[in-house]
Amino acid sequence: MTDALANTFDAPETLQEPRRWSDGHWTAQVIKNEDDDGWAVSMTLRGEAEPALVGPWTMGRDKKNPKPLDVSAFHTLVKTASEVLRRHEQQLHAQLNKNVRITTAEGQRLRVALAIVPDEEGATATLSAQDELGEELARVSVPPTFKLTPASAAAWAEGGFQRVR
Repeated sequence: MTDALANTFDAPETLQEPRRWSDGHWTAQVIKNEDDDGWAVSMTLRGEAEPALVGPWTMGRDKKNPKPLDVSAFHTLVKTASEVLRRHEQQLHAQLNKNVRITTAEGQRLRVALAIVPDEEGATATLSAQDELGEELARVSVPPTFKLTPASAAAWAEGGFQRVR
């Protein structure tokens, strides 16, 4: 492969067509809405197979064809699609990282956290305990199916932070 051809594949593609815009990272594509007579726009991040966002698109003045994409609309779509991805990442983080606060029988207040690391070959999880000052008191591996509740956290702490089965 020549250097010129290799650079073609590495360089972000910039397009500014009436129904397709790209800044090399995001691509907006105006498509026919299969559900009705209208139009939709999809926003796809470079390297992703599925769009991050699909929404309705405005009809043009002739009420048959879509309104052409422009710089303002494209930037708004990029902002909206980026926000959708950010919210998805936040939701995933919340699903994989949980924590509870407990008070032991001795009156010690602890923060117990469960962190799950997804993996196609098998997820892993870690349970940890910190005191009020953030000092880690214990850390053990647990099954990714471990259910962190105040009761399970208290039982782990009262059991001397032993390995959970």
